[in-house]
Amino acid sequence: MSNRIEVVSVNISEKKGTPKHPVDAIFIDEQGVVEDAHRGPWHRQVSLLSKESVDAFSARSKRAFQYGEFAENITLEGIDLSKVALLDRFRIGRVELEVTQIGKKCHGDGCAIFREVGQCIMPKEGLFCKVTVGGRVKPGQAVEYIETPLPILVVTLSDRASRGEYSDRAGLRVRELLENFFSNKHWHQKIETVIIPDDAEQLEKILRQTIQAGTKMVVTTGGTGIGPRDITPDVVLKISDMQIPGIMESIRVKYGMSNPNALLSRAVAAVASKTIIYAIPGSLKAVEEYMVEILKTFEHASFMLHGFDTH
Repeated sequence: MSNRIEVVSVNISEKKGTPKHPVDAIFIDEQGVVEDAHRGPWHRQVSLLSKESVDAFSARSKRAFQYGEFAENITLEGIDLSKVALLDRFRIGRVELEVTQIGKKCHGDGCAIFREVGQCIMPKEGLFCKVTVGGRVKPGQAVEYIETPLPILVVTLSDRASRGEYSDRAGLRVRELLENFFSNKHWHQKIETVIIPDDAEQLEKILRQTIQAGTKMVVTTGGTGIGPRDITPDVVLKISDMQIPGIMESIRVKYGMSNPNALLSRAVAAVASKTIIYAIPGSLKAVEEYMVEILKTFEHASFMLHGFDTH
């Protein structure tokens, strides 16, 4: 990223389907840019594009493009938008915007630029944001980019691992699978791990602290069976606001067909505030099976919890 990021143009269009045009200043409220046709109670209230992207596309196309012609509300200079991730924020004066979508579906022949040069940059390089704080924005203003990692906690429950009698292979594997998953996604993430004994009070304390701190995803391994020390699902359900039963039900059915013992798992998925909690078994085989299925729906679940209507 550049040392200084600034606004080089602010742009509006009064009607949908028409290019935006630069104006002296824009006013942003809880629904987006005032007087802009694309404002509303949805997750794509304000669009951003970089001057660097516009200049590079102009050079490739051998045609000069004006600010706003790609339908961006705010044109920035001094930032590589390809490094920006979902939930990151931009602060311009008192205005604060949260990134809710990166790129969009190309309109093809419905896009004037696509009809003219056969391609467009907004579907891949444009950013879309939701307003968290409104205000006035004009060219020349400095922009603060706030990287916002997705906080994730992996909790291993094991009496023996917590005493150091053997290494925590299950928690380590969960972390590896999460890192692999996010490596090609538009998310920054911060993954922490902890090992505790099969103790209900200790787990409840950790989960409540984690939820209060704003952690978005918790994965626990171990303690999901029917043994006397298997307390994990009971604690998770105790502190949760709602269950997501379909995830674990489908996993039990899928793997129970070949291994009936898998049907004894009491694994649960639940939501507490805006934290998604997955309590899965502690064997390496189960970790592989469960995480593959869990990660298929995580992004959409996260969008739903943040109120992003991505349908």
